[in-house]
Amino acid sequence: MAVTEAHDIDRSRPMTREEKKVILASSLGTVFEWYDFYLYGSLAAIIGAQFFTSFPEATRNVFALLAFAAGFIVRPFGALVFGSLGDLVGRKYTFLMTIMIMGLSTFIVGLLPGYESWGMAAPIILIVLRMLQGLALGGEYGGAATYVAEHAPMNRRGYYTSWIQTTATMGLLLSLVIILLVQSYVNGNYEPVPQFSNGEPLLGPDGAQVMLEPFKAWGWRIPFLGSIFLLLISLYIRLQMEESPAFKHMKEEGTQSKAPLKEAFGQWKNAKIALIALFGLVAGQAVVWYSGQFYALFFINNVVKLDQFTSNVLVAWSLILGTAGFVFFGSLSDRIGRKPIILAGCALAALTYFPVFKAITETANPALANAQANTEISVSADPETCSFQFNPTGTAKFTSPCDIAKAMLAKSSVNYTSVDAPAGTPTTVTIAGTAIPVYDGTLTGDELKAAKSAYEKTVNAALTTAGYPIDPKTNTTVAKADHFFDIFKAQNMKLVLLMTYLIVLVTMVYGPMAAALVEMFPTRIRYSGMSLPYHIGNGWFGGLLPATAFAISAQSGNIYAGLWYAIVVAVMTVVIGLIFVSNNGHRRSLFGDDPEHQVHQSGYKDAPDSKGW
Repeated sequence: MAVTEAHDIDRSRPMTREEKKVILASSLGTVFEWYDFYLYGSLAAIIGAQFFTSFPEATRNVFALLAFAAGFIVRPFGALVFGSLGDLVGRKYTFLMTIMIMGLSTFIVGLLPGYESWGMAAPIILIVLRMLQGLALGGEYGGAATYVAEHAPMNRRGYYTSWIQTTATMGLLLSLVIILLVQSYVNGNYEPVPQFSNGEPLLGPDGAQVMLEPFKAWGWRIPFLGSIFLLLISLYIRLQMEESPAFKHMKEEGTQSKAPLKEAFGQWKNAKIALIALFGLVAGQAVVWYSGQFYALFFINNVVKLDQFTSNVLVAWSLILGTAGFVFFGSLSDRIGRKPIILAGCALAALTYFPVFKAITETANPALANAQANTEISVSADPETCSFQFNPTGTAKFTSPCDIAKAMLAKSSVNYTSVDAPAGTPTTVTIAGTAIPVYDGTLTGDELKAAKSAYEKTVNAALTTAGYPIDPKTNTTVAKADHFFDIFKAQNMKLVLLMTYLIVLVTMVYGPMAAALVEMFPTRIRYSGMSLPYHIGNGWFGGLLPATAFAISAQSGNIYAGLWYAIVVAVMTVVIGLIFVSNNGHRRSLFGDDPEHQVHQSGYKDAPDSKGW
């Protein structure tokens, strides 16, 4: 007990300049890792054209599925692998492994020749590199959070770990800014590149050779290649670090776990903490985090129909304005606890998402909002022929007339009602009183192309007549940014403020999260214990949000209905968190091993009697 008390006293003093430097360096390295990971997501369409489009559709679908799995499904397995290593060999050396794997994988993507040069080997190597990125990222967050928390003074853990919480947003922001700068420079200073297929010139419908803008042809590689400098900086920084005091203390006492995964998840007394962390904290945080950043970007770009450059500029500015909230709420959690801030963020999201996203539509694209409010559109179909169009990998096929009608209307951001028709009744779309029959998606060849083309032309003409701004070139009401600093027009400024509010909610749920998770697990299994619920929550609950939201919107006929997914998960977290999560974690030492302190110092009400608390 005396040893523990000495450590508690030592940890309660202000941090030295060197300790602050170590924690800042740890956060900086994590920014680089998130930058590496987000590059692929931001450039996925361009990369897919380089590596996958030459394959038959079935093969492209397999690669799309694997790329999706690498980005989200693999992350929890990385949490298990590196979490176990972090608890066995130490935080510092596991840190070095994750940054090396992530950095080298990203750099090699920039060097990797496309399908035209290497054939089948190119996309296979690309998928392997993506898998390695996902594994490394799965081990990075738990290590960063654990390392920083175990260095921080006991009464300042929320503040210091909140810098780790800024890293994902800063990584996203850095990737967006680098892409915007490189894209503008390359396209402005280099000529379009002629395209070839199997060594022959690729011709367009008019018989002319297809030309590709230089950024899509080769400029996309520059952000990947540039990451080598970030890797070298990160390696240098992390090589200067010392092992975490809590891990060294545990090693000196001989209380290390010999099987951290088995102890963390094979024993109910610890496994139930991971379940409560997942459903009572992380799941709600994940959907609010993805909604405020990724879904907001998807929404203004694909649903509200802003161009990609404008969408990136507006989101980038909202990130710049809102990121300080991570540190503010992390610091606040040192005084009032982690639980009330995280759950308040989830509750506010559930209460305000509908009005905020509606305000974004009305501000960004008034013509679209006006058409939605004043045009009656319905889909009449046998309900047995209508699918729930959940398609996270983009590989599923929905060929019934009902699915075709709903998918097209949803992608055109049309609000409509569904009318149940008797079995065998042909599906029709009615727009402002005009009924349009829907073609059969099981047709093949030229017959399918002709039917699809005729249907889409008829529907688009009817929507245009009804007031929907189908042609973006004629929509003068839509928001537009001509350059990065073009945000001071009233329309753009209001959009930035609305999206900054969404970022503030992100900072509420995410700012105190690292400290909250670290405090729920004993030192001997901390890296493993916190990493898995975090990456299941963010990789699965959060990562599936865009696909789930689109499927719900298509099913219901309302572009805002997909928000129910985030709202339901956030409310679930509020309820479970209120009942099962304690608010006393910020008061306990990460060094203590005295069982009598566990109930009032842990992040879980019925903390187990385990060495290492």
